[in-house]
Amino acid sequence: MKKKVLILSSSPRVGGNSDLLCDQFAKGAAESGNAVEKVSLAGKRIHFCRGCLSCHALGHCVDPDDADVIAAKMVAADVLVFATPVYFYSMCGQLKTLIDRTVAYYESMEGKEVYYLVTAWDPDEKDLKSTIEAIRGFTVGCLPDAKERGSLIAAGVTEAGEVRETGFLAKAFEMGKGV
Repeated sequence: MKKKVLILSSSPRVGGNSDLLCDQFAKGAAESGNAVEKVSLAGKRIHFCRGCLSCHALGHCVDPDDADVIAAKMVAADVLVFATPVYFYSMCGQLKTLIDRTVAYYESMEGKEVYYLVTAWDPDEKDLKSTIEAIRGFTVGCLPDAKERGSLIAAGVTEAGEVRETGFLAKAFEMGKGV
């Protein structure tokens, strides 16, 4: 069955390691017959949540920026892929800011399949599990009946493109094929 796959690449470094993982995941998912869209948060205008709770009454945020457009794509997708570089033991600020802005859409994101792609300079994968736990707080904690389907931690990559010298791109491709 063809699925709508939305890949959220949150790195500000277009063509960086996590962005390259996204491209390979997308290639694998498309090869398996799925409709794939990758949204890069780089260059998007996404403001911080004000905590005003107006979204509960309106069904959308009062702040007109790119967050509502991306959240609508998240609602329409069957599969959500969250990709982030790790700068300090968690997801990057761009992804966290987007997640904060999706409060009005939680109930509309029922039954999503979820994947995580994480890159970091830290060579110890177990140091990076806290990043997945942080994103999981959103996916499993807030989205009704979310189903985790896979995670990939590309540990020990720093310079843009360094992930090409590892087996992580092949793993991302195979993960995408499995959608």
